[in-house]
Amino acid sequence: MFIPTTKQELDDLGWETLDVVLVTGDSYVDSPSIGVAVIGHVLIEAGYRVGIVAQPDVHSDRDITRLGEPELFWGVTGGCIDSMVANYTATKKPRRSDDLTPGGRNDRRPDRAAIAYTNLIKRHFNDTAPIVLGGVEASLRRIAHYDYWSDSVRRSILFDAKADLLVYGMAEKAVVALAEQLRDGQGIDDLRGICYIAPEKKAGTLELPSFEEVAQDKQAFIEAFHTFYRNNDPLTAQGLCQRQDTRYLIQNPPAPYLTQRELDEVHEMDYERAQHPFYERMGPVKALETIRFSLTTHRGCYGECNFCSIAVHQGRTVRWRSAGSIEREARRLTRYPGFKGVIQDVGGPTANMYGFECEKKRAQGSCADKRCLTPEICPRLPIDHGKQLALLRRLRKIEGVRQVFVSSGIRYDLVLADEKQGVPYLREVVRHHTSGQMKVAPEHTEEHVLRHMGKPGDKGLLLRFRDLFTKLTRAAGKEQFLTYYLIAAHPGCTQDDMQALKRFAGRRLKISPEQVQIFTPTPSTYASLMYHTEMDPFTGEALFVEKDQRKKERQKDILVRK
Repeated sequence: MFIPTTKQELDDLGWETLDVVLVTGDSYVDSPSIGVAVIGHVLIEAGYRVGIVAQPDVHSDRDITRLGEPELFWGVTGGCIDSMVANYTATKKPRRSDDLTPGGRNDRRPDRAAIAYTNLIKRHFNDTAPIVLGGVEASLRRIAHYDYWSDSVRRSILFDAKADLLVYGMAEKAVVALAEQLRDGQGIDDLRGICYIAPEKKAGTLELPSFEEVAQDKQAFIEAFHTFYRNNDPLTAQGLCQRQDTRYLIQNPPAPYLTQRELDEVHEMDYERAQHPFYERMGPVKALETIRFSLTTHRGCYGECNFCSIAVHQGRTVRWRSAGSIEREARRLTRYPGFKGVIQDVGGPTANMYGFECEKKRAQGSCADKRCLTPEICPRLPIDHGKQLALLRRLRKIEGVRQVFVSSGIRYDLVLADEKQGVPYLREVVRHHTSGQMKVAPEHTEEHVLRHMGKPGDKGLLLRFRDLFTKLTRAAGKEQFLTYYLIAAHPGCTQDDMQALKRFAGRRLKISPEQVQIFTPTPSTYASLMYHTEMDPFTGEALFVEKDQRKKERQKDILVRK
């Protein structure tokens, strides 16, 4: 079912009022790939009346008042990605298109959407129910953070928005617990997975350097970020506090990860896998082309690339769904209107992290002093592509399914490290699950740049994988190729490094790169910390950072020009 977004739908359901109104910077697409839809369905499943207002007009009360005032709280999200990333390119030019806006024109999402929507609510509802921020924008801006678009350190978004609470990470458990406490009139100060503002420090929390300190002292900013990053695992994290003016941001420890059964339940709810008709009449959303008939198999990533926020938002521990649940979801796809027999993707943040994880990490939490994949793969990680291989074979046998693709990126170092199942897995993907191209993300080839990216520094791994892919593709009698995702102007990268990457791509990979993006400093990543401080946060050494926008473009042009 669609979550209601119009008064007529409330009347049809017999709901006079709502417990929760969710406000989002995206169009309302009812899909397990869309966070606001997931939260809405989870709350409805728990017995709450929920409505959604998508992309409200911030200049009038036309949209925000449509469903009335909620009994328990407003839930505000900027959408599936940070609104500043959605609205601007890496060189701060306005984006013309938006894949989650009806019609594709980028004219509905305000800058700093979570702040704009909170102000909109307060403008039209006096002394209203609590306003709770959530989603990626809030999650990654929950402490004092570097903001690329203003080139400054900003306070927690909770302070800047003047909202009441913030839920962070994958917030299903936190938001249901919050609804229960508010419904029952209970305190929320000890709920896991939330942030709030308090007049004083909270006992038992780690105190970060204050906003004033991190805004003025780059070393203090590095210290604060290290402590923040290390306290994101539900099994090991302590609560945090940070003085922002005369008050304190309080971050309680993260909510526990969903169990496999709970993760299965979230994905097997009654999603329409379509844009709500109210918004569909305004135009289609391009994002549906890739997510409508795709299957998410797992959450989290132990890759910990320094430019990526997944480790902070989804977690460093991979959790996967049962094969039975994924198969049941695939069977349901065959009954949806418009399904033509093609499952467009089976994967997650990285396709081939399904089904295995370090048992020590699962029992005791992430290691504080090392990473799973860099500088080399940890021997405790039991790499085994067998479960994903078996899953793909099951999905291919479903009546009504003609083709199953793996479109998410594949981590090639994991394939090569799996001595038993790596080659059989790749052979199967090449033969049955590749739609002409396979995505891999070496990002660069120069060792020192890769080190700052948190990526493997051995170019030989990429060449070995390329050769194996080519061999298996030829054996399958197919014409397929690898697509290489690369980054320009990452901290530590110079024009000379891009020239070296260009030579390697032409001479060794035999390609002229096309999938090249300029690095964007997004909140709460180590790469953004490097960009702001111009230091390696792990060694304290000075670091070259390209900040001239024209020279950033030049780095990209070196690679893509013919």
